[in-house]
Amino acid sequence: MKYVVVLGDGMADLPIEELGNQTPLAYAHTPAMDALAAMGEIGMVHTIPEGMNPGSDTANLSVLGYDPRKYYSGRSPLEALSIGVDMKDTDVALRCNLVTLSEEEGPYEERRILDHSSDEIPTEEAAILLRAVAEELADGKFQFYVGTSYRHLLIWDRGQVQDLTAPHDVLGQTIGEHLPKEPALRRMMERSYEILKNHPVNEARRARGLKPANSCWFWGAGTRPSLSSFEEKNHLRGAMVSAVDLLKGIAVGASMKVIAVEGANGGLHTNYEGKAQAAVDILTKKGYDFVYVHVEAPDEMGHQGSYERKVQAIEYLDGRVIRPIWEGLKEAGEDFRMLILPDHPTPVAIRTHTGEAVPYLLYDSRLPQEHTWKYNEQEAAKSGRYISEGHALIDYLIAGGTVC
Repeated sequence: MKYVVVLGDGMADLPIEELGNQTPLAYAHTPAMDALAAMGEIGMVHTIPEGMNPGSDTANLSVLGYDPRKYYSGRSPLEALSIGVDMKDTDVALRCNLVTLSEEEGPYEERRILDHSSDEIPTEEAAILLRAVAEELADGKFQFYVGTSYRHLLIWDRGQVQDLTAPHDVLGQTIGEHLPKEPALRRMMERSYEILKNHPVNEARRARGLKPANSCWFWGAGTRPSLSSFEEKNHLRGAMVSAVDLLKGIAVGASMKVIAVEGANGGLHTNYEGKAQAAVDILTKKGYDFVYVHVEAPDEMGHQGSYERKVQAIEYLDGRVIRPIWEGLKEAGEDFRMLILPDHPTPVAIRTHTGEAVPYLLYDSRLPQEHTWKYNEQEAAKSGRYISEGHALIDYLIAGGTVC
């Protein structure tokens, strides 16, 4: 038996007037997901424990079977694992986004945050900018590390975990009240703007009609994580397919295999087919039992506030990831159980994460059912199936039975 999780990050949403008061998931043309739903079960699962931040960190830990209340120590330490940073117990890791701030006259704190991803800046350009920042600001206490696209890392030696604001939570807002209280972090953010605003890379981006990556933004602080082995916990050899350092870091912490897919970038135009083929190959040719395929694009489009592009991302996920995996495993003659879901909602209307329950779809190739429902939030809620503890879902996938 093979097991597949396909996670469309931030795929869940609210009804949108321009889509006929449907959600992007309900509006999108998703024949593969709808066919699997008709032969499987749908329901709702709460992936975010009450009182915890509705982030991709807590939610994906939950979907992988790790109770965030026990295992979560911050977002950035998980990303540090992916980058290969061997954190000391006394280190604090912080996410270092390269963001776009408004550039009107006035002090730094009066600027507005326009884009948390700087138009999904490519890693090659971001690395040049981060090195420029590091050359001036890195010292024995603070070290910068290049990640992927706009997502990078700051390690603070003997630092303190800070309560910091995620940039995607305050898009369009004046940044003053959201800046770090720690003077050293605030000074580095202010100085990064001076270093980056007229950097040649950003001048070239403006000339191409792209937003400049003109400031660092620190958030997601935490300490060294400690996850138990996925294989020891579930008695399955597991692999991760993702372009995002957070997911790769969770996999490293759980001693799962991380599969690098060329052209996978976490954006709308990622290598969907490459991810699907990597998932099929690891299960059918490499002897692995479990694969987790993470697609970031729906979340990014939600943060951008674009319902059109979010619909497109969901349709790409359906036709270019889910269908090829389904067909590839069938052609290989493998029995399999496939779980499809978001980690959390990222409603287009508010451009950030929320913590409501999300719809899941579970299909077992050995036990096809007959239903008339389709896979979306409304129909999943109507099914009556509800899993209150997201970290229990992995046991339901692997062992079967019921946790409703």
